[in-house]
Amino acid sequence: MVPGAALAVAAASRAFGGVYAVRDVDLALAPGELRGVIGPNGAGKSTLFALIGGQLRADAGTVSLDGRRIDRLPADRRARLGVGVVFQAARVFPGMTALENVMVGAHGTTGAGFLAAALRLPAHRREERLIRDRALECLARTGLADWAGRPAEALPLGQQRALQLARALCGQPRLLLLDEPASGLRAAERERLAGLLAELRRAGTTMLLVEHDVAFVMRLADRVTVLDLGRVIAEGTPAEVRADPVVVDAYLGAGSPA
Repeated sequence: MVPGAALAVAAASRAFGGVYAVRDVDLALAPGELRGVIGPNGAGKSTLFALIGGQLRADAGTVSLDGRRIDRLPADRRARLGVGVVFQAARVFPGMTALENVMVGAHGTTGAGFLAAALRLPAHRREERLIRDRALECLARTGLADWAGRPAEALPLGQQRALQLARALCGQPRLLLLDEPASGLRAAERERLAGLLAELRRAGTTMLLVEHDVAFVMRLADRVTVLDLGRVIAEGTPAEVRADPVVVDAYLGAGSPA
């Protein structure tokens, strides 16, 4: 556990069939930091992401959020504590509108209770209006205001990916985990995403960005962690990582534009 860290991962390990996907990984994010995680295919990025988000449990090590251990909590409990997750694959709730999909993201922040909801008491109706307004704001921030009333499954892939981000933001996360959020996006969509992440960073949102696009990470991240074969091989500012010969050998390559 690292004092003052918004997210602290200590000696985290996870093996599959005796082969380590992540081994003895330490990671500490300061409040409001945007940390990039890069590495070649098979480096352990997605496994580390899942260990933090709660989709997988570590075989060893700890994960702490603002000084509280969360590594034994299921994903839904972590979400209620403020861990927002944007997965690589687009995940939407079919049969619901884009607006309704985003409103689901606020389930962990509701306080009116089941009875108030069942009886449609004023406290529940007031809270529902607030969540709807928040969801509309999140749709607008992600460029989806015009899609609010459309079925979520009818949205193009790029919009479905943006919808996931809007849903995560609706939960007002303390920690936002993003797994390959720029994958499959067109140039204009990528620029909109980059602008939104920069805006969230300025607003103080702590973010962990796992991304195969090195240039995208380098332009946004405060610091970058590099994984290879499940271990951290480098960590530092984008400039430091870009110049690290170990990183060049393991991942970037001498001819990389990054």
